[in-house]
Amino acid sequence: MANVPPSDSTTTESQGDRTAKTRQLLGMKGAASGETSIWKIRLQLMKPITWIPLIWGVVCGAASSGEYFWSLENILKVLTCMLLSGPLMTGYTQTLNDFYDKEIDAINEPYRPIPSGAISIPQVVTQILILLFGGLGISYLLDLWAGHEFPVMFSLTLGGAFIAYIYSAPPLKLKQNGWLGNYALGASYIALPWWAGHALFGQLNWKIAILTLIYSLAGLGIAVVNDFKSVEGDRQLGLKSLPVMFGITTAAWICVIMIDVFQAGIAGYLISIQENLYATIVLLLIIPQITFQDMYFLRNPLENDVKYQASAQPFLVIGMLITGLALGHAGI
Repeated sequence: MANVPPSDSTTTESQGDRTAKTRQLLGMKGAASGETSIWKIRLQLMKPITWIPLIWGVVCGAASSGEYFWSLENILKVLTCMLLSGPLMTGYTQTLNDFYDKEIDAINEPYRPIPSGAISIPQVVTQILILLFGGLGISYLLDLWAGHEFPVMFSLTLGGAFIAYIYSAPPLKLKQNGWLGNYALGASYIALPWWAGHALFGQLNWKIAILTLIYSLAGLGIAVVNDFKSVEGDRQLGLKSLPVMFGITTAAWICVIMIDVFQAGIAGYLISIQENLYATIVLLLIIPQITFQDMYFLRNPLENDVKYQASAQPFLVIGMLITGLALGHAGI
């Protein structure tokens, strides 16, 4: 009997299933339900796609310290700090957020592990605690490794865990306010891992802290992108995200303006400290960023949020590293 090749529709469906499962595993929008492996479900709760900016922030902080040099020990320190900032503390934050957002997810993303019933509440709570205490333990070891007299890494980790809690949990639940919630998220994406990377190799100072908190206003713009996928649920449950408060179009403009203006502002600061070459590179990176913002996000933020993040945001994060190198070169 002759072999019959699969039809195009069957092949397309198979590719679609694989794409949906990959998106599900990474914690992205547009996933599919039906996963049965408890470890894949746990990983989905931790949203690995969100680890990337924090891992990158550690690199930027190490660069800004001006004290990083290539050695096996320093590479191991950076990798351990990345483990802390990415899988452990970001995983903790995302799992905690899903725990407190189960009602919203039941409306916006019913395929998520908790509303779909793929994982029990006690299992979720256990995961939150393991990630939290794992992060605190690793941060304490990093303090010992770096020879800190004051436990900087432990304090940053504890502070980050607290911000994650008040962001997601009542009664404060900062995410109920589009401005406060998104700034807390932006600072967690940019400032906190930057401080950790810087403190691991150099002396964390107020100038670096303030600069990165200003830079985190660009992170506020990044955080707004995540609000577009949950507009309906936020509206029904009374959460005042920027798309709910101002409408889709206005919120999209707020998002891109915050990113571009504060990135340009950081370039202006680099000019003021005579780091002109680095400043020029940061400014040039804004040009393709604006192009992709217009091509994708401003035209249809609901449909093109993922395309926008993949195309435009790399120019922002490269600019962050350039800024870190400039600050390290200037000895800030």
